[in-house]
This record gives sequence, structure tokens and C-alpha cells, in this order.
Amino acid sequence: MKSNDSVNGVLLVDKSPDMTSHDVVAVARRCLNTRKIGHCGTLDPMATGMLILVIGSATRIQDLLMSEDKEYLGTATLGTTTSTQDKEGEPLETKEVPADLTEAQVRAAFDVQMGDFYQTPPMVSAIKKDGVPLYKLARKGQEVEREPRLVHVFNYEISRFALPEIDFKVTCSKGFYVRTYAHDLGQRLGCGAHLSALRRTRSGHFTFVPGKFTTFDALKEGRREEVISSMYSLYDVSKLRGV
Repeated sequence: MKSNDSVNGVLLVDKSPDMTSHDVVAVARRCLNTRKIGHCGTLDPMATGMLILVIGSATRIQDLLMSEDKEYLGTATLGTTTSTQDKEGEPLETKEVPADLTEAQVRAAFDVQMGDFYQTPPMVSAIKKDGVPLYKLARKGQEVEREPRLVHVFNYEISRFALPEIDFKVTCSKGFYVRTYAHDLGQRLGCGAHLSALRRTRSGHFTFVPGKFTTFDALKEGRREEVISSMYSLYDVSKLRGV
């Protein structure tokens, strides 16, 4: 079937777990019958929430949308570090979580990662070393030196303190790894940690508004008109951003 080039706009998808961002793009291409689709910021397979797709002429604002700050809800599980810094990886080290660890001590560890600071990207990431994605090197058991990147945390909140789990919300800059945020928190507390849940709830000016996002199921089931009706036009996007 010939590709349809008449579909243009920005589509928010509430991504389900256990799928890659590429999986979502591939299914969206079939549903909308167009090849010209990109996404703005990868979500790990275990993560859920907002994946922004740019379709047709909207691909020209992909870099602009990717550069905006993002908001996540996460759960850090203390006591175990993993090879990927999240629950998908192999356990590397397990330590006892101090029974007398207080929320104030955890908050102080979070406070160290506020404002501008340097974060070392994880080996399991799409960052390239000599043209090869780091995750491919990691699969071969290789570890290479990664250059720390300047990132920014605008705000965080602890919403649940129930050791060994800590639920939090973080608002951060582009290029920020929440997996590494949880891992580094565990290192500061001396007991290790990994990210056990993650959901992106906002990206730039986009939030989940009823009727203005879709789901993987809607894409997979080919509910084309429903999906198109939930899209933002480029005019909608300019109004949302106050341009």
C-alpha cells in the first residue's frame, strides 16, 4: 500500500511496558500508513508513559521538542545494584538496607543531585562510542569510559518512603538518565539501589489531557481515525508553547 503523506502532527502515546520506543514507531507507521515518523526521547522497555511521535511535516520540530525538560515518576529499590541500573538487569551486588535509615537522610542524598551536576551515562544506553551504541558493547561484556554529561534537576519530590522502596517525582533536563539517578542515590546511601519502576508524565508543554493522547493498543488495532483525532496539529503545538 502506498504511504500516506497527508498525516502531519504530533501524537502522544501512553507507552505500555515491555516494548521499545522503536516498537511503538513501527506500529504507528502501519496504523497511519506513513513512513515519516520519529520519536522525541527514547523510553526504556520497562518504562511507561509519554512517548512523543512526530509525523510528516512535524518531524522538522523533532529536535526542538526533544530539547525540553521532562517529568518522571520513579521507584528506587534500595539494597541491590544491577548491570543496567534498573530491574531488567542482572543483580551485581546486594547489601543490607540500614534499618535506621531515615527519610531525612534519603532527602539529603537527593539534594546532592539538584540543579546543575555531571552524570555519567550508563553502559546500557544508546550513546555511541566510535560509532557503536554502548548497549551493544555492554552485551559483549565490554565496559568503556563514558564522559560525564552536564544535566539539570529542576525539582524532585519523595511521594512514598517504604524501605526498601522510595517513590519519587523528578523534573529534569534532556539527556538525564533516571536509572543512573536511582543508582547514584544508592551509592550515596551506601547500600546500592536500582530503578524498579518508571513513568514519564510530562515532556515540555505536553501533559496527558483526555482525548489528546493515544495508546499502543489503539495503534496496534488500527483505530486510525481515533488516533488521528487525538493528534496535535503544528498550530496546536505553537499555541501550547506560546509561540
